[in-house]
Amino acid sequence: MEETMTRPGIAIDSLSDREKKVFFPTYERFSIGKVVSASGSYIYTENGDKYLDVIAGLGVNALGHSHPAVVKAVQEQVVSYMHLSNLYLQDVQVELAEKLSQLSGWSKVFFTNSGTEAVEGALKLARKYFSSADKTELIGVSNAFHGRTYGALSVMDKGKYRDGFGPFLEEAGSLIPYSEENLQKRVSAKTAAVIIEVIQGEGGIVEIPVPFVETLHRLQNKFGFLIIADEIQSGIGRTGKFFAYDHYGLQPDIVVCAKAIGGGLPLGAILSNETVASAFKPGMHGTTFGGNALACAAGLAVLTELENGLLDQVNTESEYLISRLYKLKAKYSETIKEIRGKGFMIGVELLKPAKEIHIALLEKKIITNVTANTVLRLLPPLIFNHENTDTFISEFDSVLTGV
Repeated sequence: MEETMTRPGIAIDSLSDREKKVFFPTYERFSIGKVVSASGSYIYTENGDKYLDVIAGLGVNALGHSHPAVVKAVQEQVVSYMHLSNLYLQDVQVELAEKLSQLSGWSKVFFTNSGTEAVEGALKLARKYFSSADKTELIGVSNAFHGRTYGALSVMDKGKYRDGFGPFLEEAGSLIPYSEENLQKRVSAKTAAVIIEVIQGEGGIVEIPVPFVETLHRLQNKFGFLIIADEIQSGIGRTGKFFAYDHYGLQPDIVVCAKAIGGGLPLGAILSNETVASAFKPGMHGTTFGGNALACAAGLAVLTELENGLLDQVNTESEYLISRLYKLKAKYSETIKEIRGKGFMIGVELLKPAKEIHIALLEKKIITNVTANTVLRLLPPLIFNHENTDTFISEFDSVLTGV
């Protein structure tokens, strides 16, 4: 007879043990119990606990959980059809592409399932664009995160994601460390593209200096490479502008986005102009699920909310949150080193590992997460309001008092 216990006191049919039995060992779950529902800025568990979600599904749930506009859009779409594939013309796809083009200023759109898939497509597009010339080198910026597929890993430098997975793409790499001097030494007539996050999310909410961006443009004018802006985490209104690069004067040739654009469903996009996009011809690149009807319906609801005043709300509410964080920094200067970021993409750098603070906040029913070891990352839903901020700051203050 099969054992009914895996270790003393723990039943094998507990959700945690069941998960460990069947899943690859790749995730460390938050210890909040089984989630049974989520609404707005809150997550509810089977124990009746209510958690304030300050990371919004790692930046995915732009309108919070179960937003009525997203729910309605998906319900209406699922009655018509759920999936057709990209062999068919679909009105919801075209409408989302039109809206995305209108709000972003980019004329051409390719839908993907995810951010890392968008990065892969963008790197392929850059090489295809220069396929008749001897321009094949792909360059990333150190400390960045672009995903876990091979193209993305090839332009990253973090051992946490790369170690043991090589070899990577030839003629691809990262500026280590990134600096204007290193950039000038690295790029050349062989460079096809430089990919950059103007605000590095996984890297600890680190903002790329404006002089670096200016040098990048100067070198682009000299060598003629493409600039790919990774807006997967920072885009779709998260920083108070539609794309974060608008804060820095960056003028990319290709933009990749994902996370928030699907409102909770898997969706990403590659954006570019007519000239660059024309490097792809029918059959050269594609996807089975990218631009799925349900995801596009949800995405259309998200962009409609942004168009109808949500961006203004993001700027107002994020200013309030950041101002409250600066007051905590002044009060706890021995614990908080720096407040970084823009809009609702915020990093609280601590003078100690952030995991202890994260766990203490979790015990107070506040969900955050840790990046770059000492940084508490905040990616609240774009609907976050004064009341949510006051709740978070009150509990954060209480935790810091006990440190």
